[in-house]
Amino acid sequence: MLRALSSRTVQRARPFLRPFSSTVSQPGYVGAAQGAPRMTTDPVPKISMLLELRDKPGALHEVLRYFWKYDLNITRLESRPKTLNALGEARFDFFVDFESPSKNSTQVSSLLASLESMTTKAMILDEKDVNWFPRHLSELDLIANRTLDAGADLESDHPGFNDQVYRDRRGELATVAQEYVWNESIPRIDYTKDEVATWAAVWDRMEGLLEKHACSEYKSSFEAMKKHCGYSRENIPQQQDITDYLRDKTGFRMRPVAGLLSSRDFLAGLAFRTFFSTQYIRHHSMPLYTPEPDICHELLGHAPMFADQDFADFSQEIGLASLGASDEDVQKLAWCYWHSVEFGLCKEDGEYKAYGAGLLSSFGELEYACADYRPAGGTEERPELKPWDPAVAGVQEFPITTYQPIYFVAESLNDAKSKMRSFCEGLKKPFLSRHNPNTDSIWVDRPVRRAVGVPEKKDFAASA
Repeated sequence: MLRALSSRTVQRARPFLRPFSSTVSQPGYVGAAQGAPRMTTDPVPKISMLLELRDKPGALHEVLRYFWKYDLNITRLESRPKTLNALGEARFDFFVDFESPSKNSTQVSSLLASLESMTTKAMILDEKDVNWFPRHLSELDLIANRTLDAGADLESDHPGFNDQVYRDRRGELATVAQEYVWNESIPRIDYTKDEVATWAAVWDRMEGLLEKHACSEYKSSFEAMKKHCGYSRENIPQQQDITDYLRDKTGFRMRPVAGLLSSRDFLAGLAFRTFFSTQYIRHHSMPLYTPEPDICHELLGHAPMFADQDFADFSQEIGLASLGASDEDVQKLAWCYWHSVEFGLCKEDGEYKAYGAGLLSSFGELEYACADYRPAGGTEERPELKPWDPAVAGVQEFPITTYQPIYFVAESLNDAKSKMRSFCEGLKKPFLSRHNPNTDSIWVDRPVRRAVGVPEKKDFAASA
């Protein structure tokens, strides 16, 4: 956890710890929140088959008509380049996925019997076992409350630890998040006078710096959200209003969460263009410091960027790549997230501008990272700047208690997205996945069996 180091580093609090907790899973049952659907089974079961055909005109057509004959719906057909066997005879391999409740069904047995004389090889491929991941937006209810710590659980050095009123308020907001169900409107929070005053103090400190050092995409979105989402010095915007605006712009949505999630669970939300967001605010006694993500970080730092299409696509690329991925690859993706969505820089007219929320919500580090003068952010030191490269960022360690010594700089948000997409395509994954926004579901290109798991409750410091 991050501590206040000095007056120079106030507000450079732990801006985001969610993706950097343990991603290790243990076997167990994933429980749903009260009232949430218990969708623990996949959509229509599918079977994968490998077919090897002789190279001759109409060979594939002859085979496919038997899928129609036995009423088996094909969902994927993928070919492999022609090869020659030991006798020099040309062969084609095809991978076919089709819907069927069982590989032992009468239909499948009849299909195999019919294909026996038409193919040189016809075999059923077993399902791939993968780490559990949500297949439908409703299944985010199954992971939203698997918090590594809850919003009401404060450590002894937290500014609000001895304030029972503040602790009760945190518990109240945690309950709101825990009871939220995916297809409901996000409850509106009646923020108190102290909470609005705290928000205003952060607003006043950040406003001028954002105008100077934020990327143009952020500034454009921020101005629009002042008009459409109620952003102002005197008003804390509501997550539902932000969601309504973002869904019209890029398809993103906010979702309340009570505390920190594991890397795997948090990134899974991004695959559905969903951002897990806290609803509480830092303690009013120290408005320019927070030891955890709060609404100043979420709503000032993150939310405006999700209104930009390139940034929204970039974020979803990371989320989709995390689905079913190994623990090692989830960590690489989480570290890419840290060095981009949290602390990313881009170039504009020869200057460095921030697009990462950890910078956009921290007055000290925003100045330190972007200003060409010194002292900046209360220090004479300068960070090292590296070109944005996910392969490097994914293994680049970082501190969580000081300013970042290294920042990755993208040529543009489109450049950041393109390089992230290429990196994700190169990861070893057991399947390809796509998000269908019309059904709020995840399509995968082959049958998988999701192993249900519960993440260990370790914080990043313990697992690093």
